[in-house]
Amino acid sequence: MEIQIDMTNTSEKIDIEKAKKTAEHVLDVLGGAVVSGMIYLGDRMGLYQALDGGGAMTSEDLARKTGLHERWIREWLYGQAAASLVDYKGEGRFELSPESALVLANENSPFFLAGGFCALPQQMAVLNLLPESFKSGMGLTYDQLGPEVNRGVERLLAPWFRTQLVPNALPKLDGVVPKLQAGAKVADVGCGAGVALIEMAKAYPRSDFHGYYIGKIPLARASENAQQAGVKNITFHNASVDPLAGDASHDFITTFDCLHDMTRPDLVMKAIRKAIKNDGTWLIADVHGQPTFEQNLKDNPLAPVMYGFSVLCCMSSALSEPGGLGLGTLGLPEPVARKMTAEAGFTRFTTRDFENPINAYYEVRP
Repeated sequence: MEIQIDMTNTSEKIDIEKAKKTAEHVLDVLGGAVVSGMIYLGDRMGLYQALDGGGAMTSEDLARKTGLHERWIREWLYGQAAASLVDYKGEGRFELSPESALVLANENSPFFLAGGFCALPQQMAVLNLLPESFKSGMGLTYDQLGPEVNRGVERLLAPWFRTQLVPNALPKLDGVVPKLQAGAKVADVGCGAGVALIEMAKAYPRSDFHGYYIGKIPLARASENAQQAGVKNITFHNASVDPLAGDASHDFITTFDCLHDMTRPDLVMKAIRKAIKNDGTWLIADVHGQPTFEQNLKDNPLAPVMYGFSVLCCMSSALSEPGGLGLGTLGLPEPVARKMTAEAGFTRFTTRDFENPINAYYEVRP
């Protein structure tokens, strides 16, 4: 087929093959968005959980197991097999492999990612609000982003907290576990839904844990989670009215995946310095990024996703108040973290490898 192109408004010679490849790439990008929607449905409707451990199943088998309509399940399965998320075994049978189940079905797996898709409809709806942000420069708080976006963040981060934080990460920090066992004062600044605090509080009942956040939606969820877990040694604080006390009383402070979201992380770092003991430890977890855009472009395969998340929520949150620094999702690479913590008064900075492909971890001391 011969393609006709109107060249009236350009003086450049068009490379048709490059245009075709670009069109194919854009279709792949669109396909990723559509498949993401199907992952959302699979997670919400319990389809991955129903497939997990069930062997090769037909759409009729899955419909009977879930009580859902067979025709809709059949089309969903076709799409999942075409996207290589489930395996097609022939004769109308589909199977979720044990490896895929760790990512899509098992919420207690450190590889679980499907939970992050629960925010997809509400997160995409934010696109209707962002044109005004592009005009005004002002972003949206996490409360403005809505409960499902907050729930998506919780479910995306929770597997690592539940499986890796206490058994693998904390023991690698210098002298922290003995303090927690004996009874320490701990603060999680930017605690979100409180999952990390709850895991630590269960493991170290002699310690006193405090969670600080400014969003009403996550704080309500954190209180609910703590109540369900039955932990009594946690107190949650609305940091906008009950901020972290600058009394040098804390043995251990954590900030998990939140500094880049904050409007003024520099001021928060200075507050943490005032709050921590001279022999205390601050554990930073933040998105692993390269020092420059050019390096992210070259070496970071997650860069497209991370820059997209930044516009949808992270940078938006960081610009939700006048004067916000607007770091964005990839805005706190190691050199920036080193510089900002030093400016806040910390003198020791150690990088820790906890084998997380998304996050970098820093052990910081006064």
